[in-house]
Amino acid sequence: MKKSQSELPLFHTLSQHVKSKPSSFHVPGHKNGLIFPSQGSNVFQSILPYDLTEITGLDDLHHAESAIKEAQDLTAELYGTDATFFLVGGTTVGNLTMILSVCKPGDTIIVQRNCHKSIMNAIELAGAKPVFVTPVFEEETGRYSIITESDIQEALDTNPHSKAVVLTYPDYFGHTYNIQPIIQYAHRYDVPVLVDEAHGAHFILGHPFPPSAVSLGADIVVQSAHKMLPAMTMASFLHIQSSFVSKETIRHYLYVLQSSSPSYPLMASLDLARYFLAHLSKEEVKEIVQHVGAIRAKLNEASLWNVLPAKKQVDDPLKITLHMKSGMDAKEVMYVFERENVYPELATTNQLLLISGLGVNKEGLKRIHSILNRSSHILKSKRGHDKIEISNFNHSVISPLPYSFMELQEMKDNWIPWEQAIGKIAGETITPYPPGIPILIKGERILSKHKETIMAYIKMGQHIQYESEDLQKGLRIIFE
Repeated sequence: MKKSQSELPLFHTLSQHVKSKPSSFHVPGHKNGLIFPSQGSNVFQSILPYDLTEITGLDDLHHAESAIKEAQDLTAELYGTDATFFLVGGTTVGNLTMILSVCKPGDTIIVQRNCHKSIMNAIELAGAKPVFVTPVFEEETGRYSIITESDIQEALDTNPHSKAVVLTYPDYFGHTYNIQPIIQYAHRYDVPVLVDEAHGAHFILGHPFPPSAVSLGADIVVQSAHKMLPAMTMASFLHIQSSFVSKETIRHYLYVLQSSSPSYPLMASLDLARYFLAHLSKEEVKEIVQHVGAIRAKLNEASLWNVLPAKKQVDDPLKITLHMKSGMDAKEVMYVFERENVYPELATTNQLLLISGLGVNKEGLKRIHSILNRSSHILKSKRGHDKIEISNFNHSVISPLPYSFMELQEMKDNWIPWEQAIGKIAGETITPYPPGIPILIKGERILSKHKETIMAYIKMGQHIQYESEDLQKGLRIIFE
């Protein structure tokens, strides 16, 4: 019998189990919260009884037949997909899965250059050879924002045996591009389109949000439910609707990559997030968007930055980007916000991103008023101070790596100083985090521009993920 979106199969199953006041002679070791340090019991006590394992009646994520299957099926029905899988390892495990499901060692795969590091990790694990397509720099956003149909056409025309096209949509700042013609063109080659839609789980709400890649025909779409929906951190969705990739292949790699002890609170939060999304009314969405509009209007009163406009069905209205005017440093502005206990999502050299949610945050708006009123003199004092400028990095539009990751695995690597590294093959990926988009990718040839950009990020205090002991002095390279 068909289930209703008003049901919460997994959450209710867990709740019924907790209400029965069971005695735990199974893992986990806290025994439904009975055994726990007193220092944390007040905080954790309400959730520990729900932190269960695959006992009778609670289903099994890796062989879902009842409550978990019903919750996943309801999510697939809401999104209009062939199947939806719950992920407890974030969009990272979804990205790994979707790429491993289409790639074998030596295969070519077309990849948007400014992708998340998990995409590159997946390609390395697959031993594939990426062909990068660099987005077009958009003056309006101040970022590499747009993948064009013509660039993907060229990449496919010159690499017709590619196993997939991998795209990021929207970008971290909620900005989208015209992805549907790209999907349609790839399908002419019988090539699946895999989309990292980490920040777009709510796009199925429709106007004024951009369209979801799910509704536009992408084959596999992975979404970080925890980023924009009320789900717990690491809780994500993988949607599949494809004649090129089978559900069985996806299920196999999820079985390999996901924990054999998946978190029931995380999975239940996905059930609840789906329920929340299904019941969010147009009137509530309108109120939320108006509230974010009020935050935008208040922030726009400051003379130190511009609030980038949110174009309907192009930009996510829940993302607020402050583009710094001359002399202002986004990091310094972020620190002023944080002193008032307002924590933005991230700061680049010249942009500060604030993410609102699918609700009304009156306290947050009040605190932004406070920042602009009480801290305006501090913000103005930051203007004109020395600011590190990082110029645009003009990658080639279409650029394959010199070697496949399968070939790289057979080559030796070692750490060397920067002055000897230019022109060599990078042996590690260098990634500012957030947003998790690599500056330098393992397997790329190192240019002096890479060094300049990395040194500038280090000088400005940007958190960078890398493998070397001292990135300021050198990095790992691969010997050809």
